[in-house]
Amino acid sequence: MKFCIIGNGSWATAIAKILTGNGNAINWWVRNPESIEYIKKHRHNPHYLRTVEFDTSLLSMSADVKQVVNQSDVVVIAVPSAYAIGALKGLNAEDWKNKKVVSAIKGLLPDKNRLLNDYLKEEFEAPLENYFAVLGPCHAEEVAEEKLSYLTFSGIDVTTAAVIAGHFQCSFINTIVNHDILGVQYAAVLKNIYALGAGIAHGLDYGDNFLSVFIANAADEMASFLKQHGAEHITVGEHEGEDPVTHLKIPNYAASVYLGDLLVTCYSLHSRNRTFGNMIGKGYSVQSAQLEMNMVAEGYNASKCIYLINQQVGAPMPIAETVYRILWEHVKPEDGYRRIEPSLI
Repeated sequence: MKFCIIGNGSWATAIAKILTGNGNAINWWVRNPESIEYIKKHRHNPHYLRTVEFDTSLLSMSADVKQVVNQSDVVVIAVPSAYAIGALKGLNAEDWKNKKVVSAIKGLLPDKNRLLNDYLKEEFEAPLENYFAVLGPCHAEEVAEEKLSYLTFSGIDVTTAAVIAGHFQCSFINTIVNHDILGVQYAAVLKNIYALGAGIAHGLDYGDNFLSVFIANAADEMASFLKQHGAEHITVGEHEGEDPVTHLKIPNYAASVYLGDLLVTCYSLHSRNRTFGNMIGKGYSVQSAQLEMNMVAEGYNASKCIYLINQQVGAPMPIAETVYRILWEHVKPEDGYRRIEPSLI
């Protein structure tokens, strides 16, 4: 398999490190030609994960997205969801024929509140059978430091998902494979909203006791939404028998891709959504927090997307709705959290 990566932010850079560390030559779409020249000369990304050094003989970089896609078998899309459509501009349906697509996006495309697979199907006739998603729990910063991390690969075609996952497996990356392609993507969207909410709570000076109850209720709220969307295995502790060879319990991916990813995003200091929320809780405006961070917090747009989607779904989501109203309807954080305090159990 020949991989290409679309994007050169922190997560895209972490993926490039994993793939090239395993000896995979990659085609890499880097938007800025100056960044391409910098990486060629200095062997690291000038803006993200600067400690990661690349074997540049394994990198074929271009600012032409059509070129990198056409020269590859597997297209890994790792740009913020709000910029995905712009990054793919200039491609047509022919460019996507027979391509395997791996989404490393953890958000909804805000143009129509849709997942990336829906956009690719509607715009380029790309079938869901050729679409996969890679999710955590995994922070780019810990990948850069080669700290043990976990990646979940989802796809209807679990055999191909396992083959793709094999290219990522290494001494500091463990991989899990499942077929719940829609459920895991919505879970990734929701956990960013709740992490942003956890940051708001921290900024408002709530303590660990409140935060633990807040996150537990967020997990319950997320499961309710996912269940109504047809997600599978959302309950931690349920297993489908044992592996016939190892006789170990077959992993329940809810433990990692649902609960684990939620926990690390809510608690970790690496979490940009938690950081963004912390600023909001301390009194920053949305615009001020965005300028201060100079990075994209996916939970911001996601909160509005999920709010609109849930108008049809009808799942009880007081936490996600409160985060939305604070960010988009200018409800004061302290007032919003005072309203949800009695509903947390």
